[in-house]
Amino acid sequence: MADIKAIGDQLVELTVKEVNELADYLKETHGIEPAAAAAPVMMAGGAGGGEGAAEEKSSFDVVLTSAGSAKLQVVKAVKELTGLGLKEAKELVDGAPKAVKEGVAKDEAEALKKQLEEAGAEVELK
Repeated sequence: MADIKAIGDQLVELTVKEVNELADYLKETHGIEPAAAAAPVMMAGGAGGGEGAAEEKSSFDVVLTSAGSAKLQVVKAVKELTGLGLKEAKELVDGAPKAVKEGVAKDEAEALKKQLEEAGAEVELK
């Protein structure tokens, strides 16, 4: 039996590129589509009444809405912050609006937003 805690710790440390590779692997090898599997979980969590609405949001998505006028600086910042290669970082910036990182803590999300804005990008936290 697999050590669930170790697997969870490994998943949390994955880069965006590695998450995409994992999703492709699961789809091609096992026929599992992670986005489709996550939707029922999110719906079930929202059906619990008013308890969830009172809690403060604990994870955020850092979404690049625009590269602004300093696109090269933004590509460099995205590359450094995500661990992506140059080509992947450029594709992410060109595809804006797009999530740079998903499911991060509030402090980390605000730090990422600040660094990207300093590079010239327009960023939203969702």
